[in-house]
Amino acid sequence: MQRLYHMDALAIPETVAPYEPGRVLIADDQMHVLHALKMLLDSSGFVTEAVTHPTGIISALETQRFDAVLMDLNYARDTTSGGDGLELLSQIRYLDSLLPVVVMTAWSSVDLAVEAMRRGASDFIQKPWENHDLLQKLQNQLSRARIERRSQRQRDEELREAREIQDGLLPKKLPEVPGYEVAAVTQPLRFVGGDYYNVVRMTEQHTALCVADVIGKGLPAALLMSTLQAALQPLMWQSLVPRELCQRLNGILCDLTPLGKFISFFYAVLDSLDNRLTYCNAGHNPPIFVRADGTFSELKAAGAVLGQFPHWRYEEGEALMKRGDKLLVFTDGLVEASNTDEESFGENNLIRIARENPASSAEELMRLLMRAASQHSGEHFQDDASLLVLKATEPTSLRLDDARAGRRVYSSAPRIVG
Repeated sequence: MQRLYHMDALAIPETVAPYEPGRVLIADDQMHVLHALKMLLDSSGFVTEAVTHPTGIISALETQRFDAVLMDLNYARDTTSGGDGLELLSQIRYLDSLLPVVVMTAWSSVDLAVEAMRRGASDFIQKPWENHDLLQKLQNQLSRARIERRSQRQRDEELREAREIQDGLLPKKLPEVPGYEVAAVTQPLRFVGGDYYNVVRMTEQHTALCVADVIGKGLPAALLMSTLQAALQPLMWQSLVPRELCQRLNGILCDLTPLGKFISFFYAVLDSLDNRLTYCNAGHNPPIFVRADGTFSELKAAGAVLGQFPHWRYEEGEALMKRGDKLLVFTDGLVEASNTDEESFGENNLIRIARENPASSAEELMRLLMRAASQHSGEHFQDDASLLVLKATEPTSLRLDDARAGRRVYSSAPRIVG
């Protein structure tokens, strides 16, 4: 019978420092091997639990906390390929990406060791083993994992705080607009994202709304998004016409945006007395204007993205809104959400769902669209996804000339004047 361990080396040599305690799950289908490993680890200060079957490993990991796994790769007596253990490694990594897993086999080969490491093994030990080497490798993996978990907790805390800060940059509650409904949502791909939206009642008649999409994902995109928000906020309260606001905002961002980064941006001002939407599109996905009768159009007014071309001259477009009309403003993460066949959700589905639900409120339509895109992509967007829905419910019928008699209107000047 092949010798699998050295019984005279069960005790830790006096020259070796005491091992830091940890809970270790031991897995092997041979009882004498389990007994030897358990004796070795228990005598060295570890707390151990032993199992003999792959299902026992998964069950133990799902119900208890362990600091490491020491497991054999072969469990079917008629094979030496290590296939059982390799599949088990993938399952363990799915449960816990940081858990140290030290694998053992009496039938090792270079190919098997490489494949085990590729599947997520932390280290590899060949039977028969040297007790001192086994203990040292196990302790090294425990120490490494503790450092990684501390770092992970720190990163998670930083991301949590970043998410709280980013959430604070988005409106906590959207304003009420007479004669209209408005709803908006953003869903970052990672803990934080680069999408942004806002809706601001500037006067009784004028409401500004915007949607932005920063190139990239995660923290870099979130940082640039916060820069956009800081530059945009004071400009919105100056009541600038959309093209002027985009021009000024672009000038600021060109000085602050790193090379190769940019922001697509759609900005509009709704006049709820004459039901006129004045807008400027800075390289953003053209919003879709779905009329009550089912016809639709895109609000292009094409302009360059923000942060790249400091001397770009932006243009404006206009649209009149009637009862039942809906405006859909979205980021590319929504329409580019893909299924397993790499088919995008697409603008056509946005239009179809909006036309099929003419009586839905802005909030209901927003939820329908986000749910449909999420289901299309298997509940997992590939990018930050945002959507703003504006619906005309009871727009005023005042004539433009009568309305202007008692309110302020936009002019080509930077501010709204009487």
